[in-house]
Amino acid sequence: MSTEKVHCLIIGSGPAGYTAAIYASRAGLNPVLYQGIQPGGQLTITTEVENYPGYPDGIQGPEMMVHFENQAKRMGADIRYGLATKVDFSTRPLKVEIDEEQWIEADSIIISTGASAKWLGIESEQRLNGYGVSACAVCDGFFFKGKEVAIVGAGDTAAEEALYLSKICSQVHMIVRRNEMRASKVMQDRVVNTPNIKMYWNSETDEVLGDKKVEAVRIKNNQTGEKQEIPVSAFFVAIGHQPNSGIFKGLIDMDEAGYIKTIPGTSKTNVEGVFASGDVQDKIYRQAVTAAGSGCMAALDAERYLSEKGLH
Repeated sequence: MSTEKVHCLIIGSGPAGYTAAIYASRAGLNPVLYQGIQPGGQLTITTEVENYPGYPDGIQGPEMMVHFENQAKRMGADIRYGLATKVDFSTRPLKVEIDEEQWIEADSIIISTGASAKWLGIESEQRLNGYGVSACAVCDGFFFKGKEVAIVGAGDTAAEEALYLSKICSQVHMIVRRNEMRASKVMQDRVVNTPNIKMYWNSETDEVLGDKKVEAVRIKNNQTGEKQEIPVSAFFVAIGHQPNSGIFKGLIDMDEAGYIKTIPGTSKTNVEGVFASGDVQDKIYRQAVTAAGSGCMAALDAERYLSEKGLH
């Protein structure tokens, strides 16, 4: 298996990875970025992005990621197709296997592998993704201002998103699988006491209905088996996210959900020379703009680290 040596290796290619590549390139670190399984990250499965500064008329998510990539390339970043399949942090330089066929030795590594939304796994949910089906109420709720929407989920995130939607949508239909929520008591109370949030307990999503866009959701009561259709313009899935951190398990400190822990105020992990940015280490904000900001932090932290070690 061949080996290549680089100064700065960036794993992942969403807003965090590309921003890290822009900053690392300008700092003369000659970064190599591997795009991973989904070049461009979660933004490539969103349609309109209206909340990223600098785009007054909004922009399509995939197009925005092409802009990020082109800017990183113009700065000199070496951007490649490929997936990190194994890592070895026991020696210096650090080692990452790409596509099970090549090892990259790196003086510093920036992990920007992101997170993936968990989905219910029904066909219509994927078919209408971006056409009224979304996994981010904060990103997409605005498009359904004054309309009726549905949200599925029972945790704190689902409760927060339902409350967010209740402020901009006329009615929020909240579908909960059991007869209680997992969310904290205070969040549950707020949801239940919000007049325009209607709760559907012991209910599961049977199908999202609509030809070219979401028109309704059909739900099924777990106890009676009874089905009903609720006319809605959007369907939000809030059953959690899965950080793409599997290959680092046991090598880097993570929380119980698999999010990489960073030293507060920095992008540093517990492994010297390894930095993390974007949604793989952020379960709170999960926005393109915060991911980009943390990518900038990671590149600056990596530059400082390499400089202190005399490697740059």
